[in-house]
Amino acid sequence: MRGPTGIALTLLAGVALAAGPRVAARQQQPSTGAGTASPQPPATQAPVPPPPGDLTQQPPQHGAQPAEPPNERPPAPFPAHQRPQPAPAVLERGKTMYLSLCSACHGADARGGQLGGVNLLRSAVVLGDRDGELVVPIVKNGRPGTAMAAIPMPDADIMAVVAYIHSLQAQGDIQGGPPPGPPVVLNILVGDAKAGAAYFGTTCASCHSATGDLAGLAGRVPDAKALQNLWVSGGRASGHGPGQRPRRAENAASVKVTLPDEVVQGRLVRLDDFLVIVLLEDGSTRTIRRNGDSPAVVVADPLARHNELLAKYTDKDIHDVTAYLATLK
Repeated sequence: MRGPTGIALTLLAGVALAAGPRVAARQQQPSTGAGTASPQPPATQAPVPPPPGDLTQQPPQHGAQPAEPPNERPPAPFPAHQRPQPAPAVLERGKTMYLSLCSACHGADARGGQLGGVNLLRSAVVLGDRDGELVVPIVKNGRPGTAMAAIPMPDADIMAVVAYIHSLQAQGDIQGGPPPGPPVVLNILVGDAKAGAAYFGTTCASCHSATGDLAGLAGRVPDAKALQNLWVSGGRASGHGPGQRPRRAENAASVKVTLPDEVVQGRLVRLDDFLVIVLLEDGSTRTIRRNGDSPAVVVADPLARHNELLAKYTDKDIHDVTAYLATLK
């Protein structure tokens, strides 16, 4: 005999059994209304395997980036990266000599050691050295007043050490190197050539002439960046780029030092609060101590006006004058 409770349970079970197939079918259908279940993503298709025997084709991996094509890296922008690598035997020899004789002061990685040696990878001497002409004399003669003593080594061993140090610099393409990808080419010629001509006429024409010393300047210095560096620096821009050159002798500053018993004149090498160094006509240098305003020092610098203008140029002035000078072909 069934009571009211048994009848109710039987009815609920029948409703559940009838609704079950409909709920399952609705979950399998795509949703078009709000509040309903979201559609299931389609199943991913398995990658097609390479044909039998073809080992060069690999199935693409999910999220993997395509490999960089060979021989398409941009040219190395720094001299340390452009230096041709010596023979492996020379590098191995230089590494052996360096680790045995130099690493205690300059570190096993050339970044400075426990005895206070300088970081060779950032040394101005090593960075400016091309083929041992700056480093070899220091190794052979030492540096008076420092911990760098002369090291008796054959020239071939010293050159091997120099080659090894330069090879370490060539590996530094991450720290301090340019961002990955092709080099960024800056558009330098963005100024107004007419405004640059007007600025040149009022500021520069008293010393320079577009038909005189600057005639054909853009033809001699075709690179716009080098041209801009050249005129802004007053001709003192140096480096390896096109049009860059060291300061000419006629533009070098001269100095006159009046001592109690003589007058020393020549080209100015260095001047600070403690000494003045003069390059004499015979090619020798003379160092004279200073104590305040004694002795009297008079400097004549042909580029003094350029030095004054460096603090006055605006970005527009520089671009305008560069655009004008680029027309002097």
